[in-house]
Amino acid sequence: MPNLFTLAEQILTTPDVEAKLRLTHHAWQSNLQNELTLETTALPPLPPESAQFPNKPVLVDPRELPKRKLTSNEGKAALLHSIAHIEFSAIQLAWDHLYRFRDMPQQYYLDWLGVAEEEAQHFELLRGRLWEFGMEYGDLPAHAGLWGIATETAYDVLARMALVPRFMEARGLDVTPGMIAKLKNVKDTASVKVLERILHDEVGHVALGSHWFQWICGQRGLNPEQEYFKLIEHHMKGQARGPFNLELRRLAGFSEAELILLDKAQGFA
Repeated sequence: MPNLFTLAEQILTTPDVEAKLRLTHHAWQSNLQNELTLETTALPPLPPESAQFPNKPVLVDPRELPKRKLTSNEGKAALLHSIAHIEFSAIQLAWDHLYRFRDMPQQYYLDWLGVAEEEAQHFELLRGRLWEFGMEYGDLPAHAGLWGIATETAYDVLARMALVPRFMEARGLDVTPGMIAKLKNVKDTASVKVLERILHDEVGHVALGSHWFQWICGQRGLNPEQEYFKLIEHHMKGQARGPFNLELRRLAGFSEAELILLDKAQGFA
């Protein structure tokens, strides 16, 4: 039977997009059929620098990404390409969550396997929409900084849960409704449907991050609110920004104390 951690290493270390998708679906189906083992392999996890990405898209500083208006097909495709890259990176991140930290409850690994499967589905939906615009994933440059946080938080699962699902992915809860509204304004109903599916699932992904962050804090005797803001301040150096979608963050497991502090501080700006 396939082993979850062996599959995770294969997925993270191959640069081939199709292999990552195929193995992700294989792992999920194996789990559904009770044919996946979760025994920790004897070898420790490889460093996050070992993760491989495809040669394309070319990764650049966010300031170098071209800005296009959604009134053109090129502009719509550029937006979808940028989101596709985020979702592709999210596949890698979900796999690294479960691959790297070997002393968590079994449900932790199954939760992030489910997230990896959903992120793969999101990527495939976006790639299919790109094909309809005559574009392939990799045809445009993409954000270079998305994997850096995985390297920075590889030292501790608590930092990882705080900074990836509860910081990076939570930002998607703030900005995606605005993207959906803009696509509705230009009558791109097909893209709206894809982003609405993604937004719905991402609330659940952030909620899982909240659950495991709070669980780890409980195990360590830490105050979750204090620890969350401490980690943001330490790792992100004041880069968190509002406005925040308080309703969606509430659904995703943010406490009222956290929401009040976020709203008051506007992300430490």
